[in-house]
Amino acid sequence: MSFRKTGIQASHREFEAPAFRLTEPGTVSLTGAWNLKGFSRNIRHIESQMKELTNGDSLAWDLSGISYLDSAGALLLLRVWGEKRPENLNLKPEHEAILARVLAKEHAPQRASRYSFLTPILTLGDATYSFFFNLREILTLFGQLIWDSFHLVRHPSQFPRREISANIYKMGARALPITGLVGFLIGVVVTYLSAQQLQAFGADIYIINILGISVLRELGPLLAAILIAGRSGSAMTAQLGVMRVTQELDALGALGISHTIRLVFPRVLALTLVLPLLILWTDMVALVGGMVTVNLQLGIGFIHFLDVLPDVVPVANLWLGLAKGAVFGCLIALIACHFGLMIKPNTESLGAGTTSSVVTAITMVIVADAVFAILFSNVGTRFA
Repeated sequence: MSFRKTGIQASHREFEAPAFRLTEPGTVSLTGAWNLKGFSRNIRHIESQMKELTNGDSLAWDLSGISYLDSAGALLLLRVWGEKRPENLNLKPEHEAILARVLAKEHAPQRASRYSFLTPILTLGDATYSFFFNLREILTLFGQLIWDSFHLVRHPSQFPRREISANIYKMGARALPITGLVGFLIGVVVTYLSAQQLQAFGADIYIINILGISVLRELGPLLAAILIAGRSGSAMTAQLGVMRVTQELDALGALGISHTIRLVFPRVLALTLVLPLLILWTDMVALVGGMVTVNLQLGIGFIHFLDVLPDVVPVANLWLGLAKGAVFGCLIALIACHFGLMIKPNTESLGAGTTSSVVTAITMVIVADAVFAILFSNVGTRFA
């Protein structure tokens, strides 16, 4: 019974209305609960009354009678005091930390939000610094992976076989449906639109050239890489970020387990091996979609399509697309792991890091594809 009574008394004190009065000349005494529950939507009225009472005079403040004090009450008192701590102040030790925290936050320097002619320059400078910082960290991570590769060659018993096989299954086998569906639809769309234009010039047979080169050389590798960047890249970043939030990475470091060997190396190697195979699968399904559309739109048979395709599309385009896949896979995995390891232990950083990872990976895939197009412009485009 005494315990229940004590709980009722504590709850009553928590809802006790805040009050203040002049106990003696030059001294203001505060009592009650100076928190959101105690204010009961009268915070503006209480603030105006206190300012009228003080009227800018230097007074002594006795806060020892306050039963509860939170950030809202401390912020109200600071407004009454003119954003500074009065010289004559008496308060409980447990309330000292709350008042000091609110006072420090109020006095923290705020970045000016006013637009100026320097704003574009500062924005460009921040973006440039962020780009080179991330580039340096990604190159450092890549160098660490090369070093880890030599270490694993010398110590094959430490090779993370299970992690690599698990990542191959997650990134490869489980991505077959979505990549196949997108590849089939792209083959249908490209064939249908190209066939309409070629029919106007009586060049129906060239649809095989257009479909083969576009799918094997560009569309297959690019679409598969973008899909994997959005699917597997975001998953890798989120996994490493959650491990940072839950302090699993710190636990691995305390146990002496390398982050790169156990977490980064399996993902990079797995995606480098898997993405060329996914591109091969996407190319095949896209060609099947195009072949079906050609048959329905132009009346070209399946056997004729398969006979003509190797003659008009050099095999170098296929090997170029697979080489792109290996490079794209390595890039996506490195970027995803980099942003995952850079996430801070809070949920806001986790969401921002995952978004930045996907955007950066897709952007770098497109940039790398443009570099391939320039460097290998004469490969697979000349016919004998």
